[in-house]
Amino acid sequence: MLVLEDVVKCKLCKDRLEPNPIFQINEKAKVLIIGQAPGLKVHQTKLPFNDASGDRLREWMGIDRTLFYSEQVAILPMALCYPGKGKSGDNPPPSICAKTHHEKLLSLMPKVELVLLIGAYAQRYYCNDSYKNLSERVLHFEEFLPRYFVLPHPSPRNNIWLKKNQWFLEQAIPVLKEKVYLLLKQ
Repeated sequence: MLVLEDVVKCKLCKDRLEPNPIFQINEKAKVLIIGQAPGLKVHQTKLPFNDASGDRLREWMGIDRTLFYSEQVAILPMALCYPGKGKSGDNPPPSICAKTHHEKLLSLMPKVELVLLIGAYAQRYYCNDSYKNLSERVLHFEEFLPRYFVLPHPSPRNNIWLKKNQWFLEQAIPVLKEKVYLLLKQ
């Protein structure tokens, strides 16, 4: 596919970072994960969510690595390349990436029924709402269903947020697991 070839060869940000687009697109995908950007480990292994964040995300979804990396699950970060290290974690994803590539890539996945919006960057881009922050938005996750499921980032850096927001694991995760199961059961 020409679109995929163009995205793989993207050099939009070559002046700021090492181009290495990492994503997982399939026309049969039923679940789409839109996250922030690949981390350093993912950049090095070229496998999306191949890190502690991915382990936690798979746990939240109730699926194993085999199903996660199957044709039924697509992964499209807000920035397709590792944005580099910042003062407190990785740099934010350059906005030009989603503006340039998302619409084209989304058009290749007509069977997607559920989009997991992970973190503030994905949610601000796709959610047209008046919530002040990610915590408020995730608290009201049901308002975004059935199309979107808003989630905090599964990074270990968010352990404090998870401890402060026990309701998330008790109320939101069971709903997420059920929705993913119903879409991906074989």
